[in-house]
Amino acid sequence: MAFVVPAEIGHATYAEPLLAALCGHFDRVHIIAVREKLFPALSEDCWLLHCAGFGGRTEEILLSALDVFRPLEAPPQEVRRVGLATWRQSGGRLRKFLLPERGVALYDRLIGLPNVRRFSELAHAGVGYVTGANDFFHLRPTEAQFWGLPPQVLRVTVRKGEQLPERCVDQRTVRNWIANDEPVLLLHLLGVSPLPTPVRQYLETDAGQDAKETYKCRNRKPWYVVPDVKSPDAFLSYMSGLAPTLVANEAECVCTNSVHAVGLAPGFKIADVQRAWQTPLCQLSCEIEGHPLGGGMLKLEPGEVANVRLPLSSPAISRADAATLEETLTEARRWRHYA
Repeated sequence: MAFVVPAEIGHATYAEPLLAALCGHFDRVHIIAVREKLFPALSEDCWLLHCAGFGGRTEEILLSALDVFRPLEAPPQEVRRVGLATWRQSGGRLRKFLLPERGVALYDRLIGLPNVRRFSELAHAGVGYVTGANDFFHLRPTEAQFWGLPPQVLRVTVRKGEQLPERCVDQRTVRNWIANDEPVLLLHLLGVSPLPTPVRQYLETDAGQDAKETYKCRNRKPWYVVPDVKSPDAFLSYMSGLAPTLVANEAECVCTNSVHAVGLAPGFKIADVQRAWQTPLCQLSCEIEGHPLGGGMLKLEPGEVANVRLPLSSPAISRADAATLEETLTEARRWRHYA
């Protein structure tokens, strides 16, 4: 049996039950990962799946890694034999095993050190709020002024990852957003009763009536109260180029579900978590736990963030090991087409 399959077979949630079932029915299950796109006009990366010996079973997955696909008379020589137990320990993901074996072995050793912790032990990354009608609920300062909306019904928000500075959202950042008249003011009406006259007038506009009929709005009461609005300790980019960004929230802004809202566990400081986040070990962990989205982007779902490893103190490693980490990180980015 042979198929062209989405490269998501290397990380998607459906991959584990699918490959486990194939291993339970074939003597040989072989994945051929191809780095260069099989179909250049598509955003989708594709790999090859080859199974043989129907009626048998196997305790390993054969994995080959090709830079470029060229027609062959037979499946290529496997590069790795990944035991099912090892594969399951990796979360049912094969992408990790495309990286240099020396780098993977070093990574596995380092994340076993006592000072290396899962993100879920230090903090929680959740989703921000969903308005149901972003253009209506998010206003520019000049629009809020035009309608006469009182400051107590407006919250400064992070709408998308591109807004985020490198390290910290502080009052200076907010002043710049306001000065540039960016649509960063969320109409937040939780607990506001009675509604001020300017708010009622804004809700009764044609745009307000259109927003009222959207799916999210018509399924909540009252329709104009956006739920789950909170001010996290930090923001984490949801989709990234070079690497995900962890940004402190000194200005106590809120955020949409376009970025992750990070809440720290008791006893941890955001500055310490940020230092750990920027280490090569953590950046490699983001590549291993996250997944490519296309166009060179890396995506981290909340469950993937939870598994990212952070060294709270720098592990003592040799120059050779440090170079190995960097080489492995570079290779991981090559596989998601980040130049």
